[in-house]
Amino acid sequence: MDNVIGLKCTVCGETYGVDEVDYVCPEHGDDGILDVLYDYDAIGETTDPGRLSDEVGASMWRYMPLLPVDPATAQGVVEGTAVSTVGGTPFYPAPRLAAELELKHLWIKDDSRLPTASLKDRASAVAVVKAQEKGYEVVTTASTGNAAAALAGMCAAIDQANVIFVPRSAPEAKIAQLLAYGSRVLLVDGTYDQAFELCLEVAKTFDWYNRNTAYNPYMSEGKKTVIYEVCEQLGSTLRGAGHWQAPDAVFVPVGDGCIIGGVHKGLRDALALGWIDQMPRIYGVQAKGSAPLVTAWEEGLDPLEMEPVDAHSVADSIVAGLPRDRIKALRAVRTTDGAYVSVTDDEILSAIPALAQGCGVFAEPAAAAAYAGLIRALNRGWIDSDERVVVLSTGSGLKDVASVMKAVRKEPAVVEPSLDNVRRALNVGEAS
Repeated sequence: MDNVIGLKCTVCGETYGVDEVDYVCPEHGDDGILDVLYDYDAIGETTDPGRLSDEVGASMWRYMPLLPVDPATAQGVVEGTAVSTVGGTPFYPAPRLAAELELKHLWIKDDSRLPTASLKDRASAVAVVKAQEKGYEVVTTASTGNAAAALAGMCAAIDQANVIFVPRSAPEAKIAQLLAYGSRVLLVDGTYDQAFELCLEVAKTFDWYNRNTAYNPYMSEGKKTVIYEVCEQLGSTLRGAGHWQAPDAVFVPVGDGCIIGGVHKGLRDALALGWIDQMPRIYGVQAKGSAPLVTAWEEGLDPLEMEPVDAHSVADSIVAGLPRDRIKALRAVRTTDGAYVSVTDDEILSAIPALAQGCGVFAEPAAAAAYAGLIRALNRGWIDSDERVVVLSTGSGLKDVASVMKAVRKEPAVVEPSLDNVRRALNVGEAS
């Protein structure tokens, strides 16, 4: 962690040493979310895009100089485990989808290809390394499912004890992942926000390492690696290996706000280092039934003035009554001339087969929301046809098969095992 020079409160701007605080600003309690500060001059002397492109392997650990972990500890923890493979996900051009939307350039970043099938692996990989650094016996988190599965998987890979708090309403497939990984699972008979508060209380009482996003400042640092990869992959596509290129616009599904905050942080890092020459517009997409950040952006609210909403949506991974990382989430949009947009559950469900059939990416509802948000933004005239647009697909459709079946709205044909029955089912006549 030699390149980390401090932790800065997003409320008051007070800066602390990394050994002074563990999670939040002492003056502002749970609202005092911290930013990790880096020595960019030192990083620039030892690392650049060209050197990164020469490294063997494509995992997130190639960005070690820009991660808040001790390199020796990280290597010892992750080597030879599934944790070492987190990152390096596909970056697909989507020309057919682009043509349908009258865009010239569209890419889909598919983080469903990570070990537990969601972007949340990036944060959880950092979490287990930090827990080992600090000597905690138990790691905990509250989650609607993906962050929980990510932590459970990373903990299983290194034999780290963990306890997970999940709303009872979480999809069965996500709960099954937790149990398969051997986690101690507590289903909370309440909302995600209640599970989050309970987890905070329990972690403090039992002295467990708290992985919760928007509380643990290091989680954004893991998530930011997704945009490093986007800039590196886009640069390689457009300019050749060893070059980074920022898109013009990036669409991010948003619940608690930690992913979009991480995307913004990664872009700020790259811009400060001179690895990209522009800050993209960042667009946050929320489900209409869980859209407090959309309201805050439209009404110009201070994030600390926001009130909880009764949140609900088919996109369970982005359901949050009061987004915990709302300060960073609003900053990401406001300082990049981006926007927040809400999409209906029907639009989200329609986006699942659109992505699957248009570019081969199988997204869960929350991930598909980002594509639905792009369509909304185009209808509002926010995106020019010649701009380079990236959509983050953050989790696999296998996470919520029941919702996917609602999205496709059809059943497969049943046929008796004969050629004639196949012809009738397909309405195909005999060859002439």
